[in-house]
Amino acid sequence: MKREFKVDANIGKPQVSYREKIRKEVEVNHKFVRQSGGRGQYGHVVMKLIPTDKEGLEFVNEIVGGAIPKEYIPAVERGISEQMKNGVIAGYPLLGLKVVLFDGSYHDVDSNEMAFKIAASQGLKKGAADAEPCVLEPMMKVEVVTPGGVHGRRDGRPESSPRTCSGMEDSVSGKIIRAEVPLGEMFGYATDVRSLSQGRASYAMEFLKYAEAPASVADAIIKNEI
Repeated sequence: MKREFKVDANIGKPQVSYREKIRKEVEVNHKFVRQSGGRGQYGHVVMKLIPTDKEGLEFVNEIVGGAIPKEYIPAVERGISEQMKNGVIAGYPLLGLKVVLFDGSYHDVDSNEMAFKIAASQGLKKGAADAEPCVLEPMMKVEVVTPGGVHGRRDGRPESSPRTCSGMEDSVSGKIIRAEVPLGEMFGYATDVRSLSQGRASYAMEFLKYAEAPASVADAIIKNEI
């Protein structure tokens, strides 16, 4: 773009859209209290965090007896939903969560929607820390077509390990290599595959699923090293 079209651009490494997920059910009891001299803030929620296979939030209100006034329940759900967008360990959206709100308390003067929204948001982050949170990485379905062979040597490349390579077969076009590869390992592969095959190979890829990232990769993501 800079060379051919004289367009100024911020150039950097492509970013991968990671996700987060919790792996076990936990119960969280969180109270948000703030006093600043005048009217304060008070919100208290008790809820279960349950991992699910669904993509978004499933919110269940089981409050009985007015432990939390019904006008504050939507604020609890909003607080959870917004925190899910911001993640709980690395700043990436949280997937597959069921929240069951079943208890709490309020203050006649200091409670309001914002207090319960903050209590729910903080409660989710606090509870998720004990729910074995993990980072999910996008896995791509990759198909390489080459008249000869392509021998990848970096982690995640087709033919590089049994974890990612799903098979190879012959066709009229040559050899077809199919693999499941983390998207983060595919940047620059177009250049690699041309180099490894003397320009004769081509490849295509499409999104397949999100899968739990290896511990070393997850640690680097959380530390913002990749």
